[in-house]
Amino acid sequence: MKRDWMVVVAAAVVLLGSCRPEVGKVETLFDGTGIEPWRAEAAPGTFQLEGNELVCSGGPGTLVWEGGRTFRDFVLEAELKTEPGAFALFHFHQARPFDARVSQGYAVVVANTPCTMEEPALAMKSGSLYGVRHVYFPMVRDGEWFRLKVRVSGNQAETWINGVRVMEYIQPAQPWRGEENAGRLFSEGTVALQLTSGTMRMKSCRVELLPPGEALPLRVDEAWDATVTRMMEEGFPLIDFHTHLKGGLTIEQAIENAQRLGINYGIAPNCGLKFPVTNDVSLAAYMDTVAGKPIFRGMQAEGREWITLFSPGAVARFDYVFTDALTFTDARGRRNRLWIPEEVWVEDKEQFMDQLVGKIEAIMSQEPVDIYVNPTLLPDALMPDYDRLWTPERVARVIRVLKENGIALEINARYRVPSAAIIKAAREAGLRFSFGTNNAAADLGQLEYCLQMIDSCGLTPREMFLPPVHEKKPVLIKGLPDKITG
Repeated sequence: MKRDWMVVVAAAVVLLGSCRPEVGKVETLFDGTGIEPWRAEAAPGTFQLEGNELVCSGGPGTLVWEGGRTFRDFVLEAELKTEPGAFALFHFHQARPFDARVSQGYAVVVANTPCTMEEPALAMKSGSLYGVRHVYFPMVRDGEWFRLKVRVSGNQAETWINGVRVMEYIQPAQPWRGEENAGRLFSEGTVALQLTSGTMRMKSCRVELLPPGEALPLRVDEAWDATVTRMMEEGFPLIDFHTHLKGGLTIEQAIENAQRLGINYGIAPNCGLKFPVTNDVSLAAYMDTVAGKPIFRGMQAEGREWITLFSPGAVARFDYVFTDALTFTDARGRRNRLWIPEEVWVEDKEQFMDQLVGKIEAIMSQEPVDIYVNPTLLPDALMPDYDRLWTPERVARVIRVLKENGIALEINARYRVPSAAIIKAAREAGLRFSFGTNNAAADLGQLEYCLQMIDSCGLTPREMFLPPVHEKKPVLIKGLPDKITG
């Protein structure tokens, strides 16, 4: 009897195994020999076979894989190339017939043209999970062949560009979704390729079937997951442009933190006299340490002497440059560093404020920077009088010089500056804004003050700063001042 029961169990296991997808099987979706079984759902002229390449151009258009199989847990790998302005989506877990107007499953972005402040909703780059977790730093350039890898298992999606992981998302049991995107969930279905604009080429595409994945626990709380997803749906670039490798924080830890939280990071070395990066040689050495990393490269221009230490070409290697007005030489020749109480001289508060505003005007009008950081921060002794000392007239002068020079105003999470009143005045004047932590320790936080100011001040995606394209970098347009500004 026992032997018979074991035979029945063994037979059942074999039967169940035979009904499951062929785990480990590789399905070739495109190998350059023909487009079938892909079928154009819209704009069939958008997709053409040229030699051994699938050319997607002149969209919008959609190509759906009709190979007779659906996919649940898988690894998709494709070899792709974009031209300037290309924006495409690899949809998965899609129903048949495919309808791009209906939200079902997810889509991975294919786009490498540098970010633009004019269209922040399309600023996401290859490897982004559209509307859920966005990547803003382009890991490759237009015109370069690259490898996109997408892994879906259970409630997790991950993406890689040329072997470097750039995105991770773990779906909660009850994820927040906007009404129009209620179907943006893991399920099972086919694959579709949607071209929105420009030209994209594909050499190959394959899918490896995976065994059913387990549901992973969230690595963030559900409230934070909902906050990030809501911002992604709105096209709001969630980027901390002011982070440092301090307090033991490594670049690997920062990247892991970025993918866990869904916050993109710009990591900046301190560049200036007696700082870690002090000339073109040490700048080049630093750039070698961040090559191939999925981060923005920022430059913190320290002190006022920095303009004498670096060449314009070296400065232009950074994605953006920021500075503050916390270091300057006063009328008596004393070097003030406002964050160090022993190195600040305030004989008269009103005279000090007038001097500080004048220094801000001199620095921001002459130094080729993109962002004014630690803005409106005062010495500790003056912070209790912040609202009184920052009079409307003084605020207007600072806003005017930023506006005239195209400089963004940082909302600083660490110091909780500027005030909401100043941010509202800057918004009314048409300034752009960036988020920054300026961490002194390894904990980067979650941009709490910045997110609070979005709601308090009504900020929109189009008002946020994104790094300029190379030829529009301030250092290449303005050059470096002939003499120290402050």
